[in-house]
Amino acid sequence: MLSLAEKLINKDLGVYLVGTTPPKEGTENDKMLEIAQKLLARLNNVEYDGMIIYDIQDESTRIDAPRPFPFAKTRDPRDYAALISRQNSRQTLTYKSVAQRDRSAFKAWLEETTGDYQQQNLVLVGSPSAEGDIRLSLNDAYAAVAESNLNILLGGVTIAERHVKKGDEHLRLISKQKQGCSFFVSQAVYNPQATIDMLTAYARTCREQQIEPARIILTFTPCGSAKTLEFMKWLGISIPEATGYRILDSLDPLKESLQICFSNLTQILDAVVPLGLPLGLNIESLTNRKEEIDAAIALYRLLKSRMELSLAQSALNL
Repeated sequence: MLSLAEKLINKDLGVYLVGTTPPKEGTENDKMLEIAQKLLARLNNVEYDGMIIYDIQDESTRIDAPRPFPFAKTRDPRDYAALISRQNSRQTLTYKSVAQRDRSAFKAWLEETTGDYQQQNLVLVGSPSAEGDIRLSLNDAYAAVAESNLNILLGGVTIAERHVKKGDEHLRLISKQKQGCSFFVSQAVYNPQATIDMLTAYARTCREQQIEPARIILTFTPCGSAKTLEFMKWLGISIPEATGYRILDSLDPLKESLQICFSNLTQILDAVVPLGLPLGLNIESLTNRKEEIDAAIALYRLLKSRMELSLAQSALNL
């Protein structure tokens, strides 16, 4: 059986992930185990390659508007990732915000992560804004990983919204590739055209520079309420006005959001699969509401089948 790292690198295959966050800081180990087992029970009959464990940070310096849901620190993502791996025998992608440690401390963190926690698949993220105490830049963190000579598969984040504003997100991807990133995970997609524009520019530039494109994992999330929609916008997710109204005015907002996500993925696949980009899928719930967690699992099944169909048709030149 291929490891998650091998699946991420093997560009002939799709990669299918489920995203989650660690329990709140202070959660006892027994309770954390209970939370993990409850989540994994929901996924019992779902075929997935691994899980993304996010590193949640206070992003209040990024935006003036108040956070719709109060920020709460979580348990160390490595704790939860290691627990999840033990429980479901699947590997994880562990996120890490790098700004809080200096280079020396970050290198020690890398040693501990790969040694004590047995986590080799990492997605590094930088500070959410230029303000605050930034002890390590993302570029310096990439350099530290390269210097470490540890067995790490390094990934990065891609944000199509930046491409809308600056038109250079595809160049960021190529720069991060040259610094060691083997794959990228997108921010949640609700503006398909922004993602299509970014990925088309990326594929075109890779072709021009004779660079093998990295895997792009597309993230989708359900939205079942006005509060969730507000939170998504606060996080910087681009949601066209008409799309927001369509969700809010629906008799079943959650179901409507799933239909929107299916349509959005279909548009992206139709535009991007012919370009030869290796793709993946990540589904997450942005809240702890049972309805939205269950909807995320339903969305996973729906979008995985759609992506597998497109990739199979492409492989057969249909």
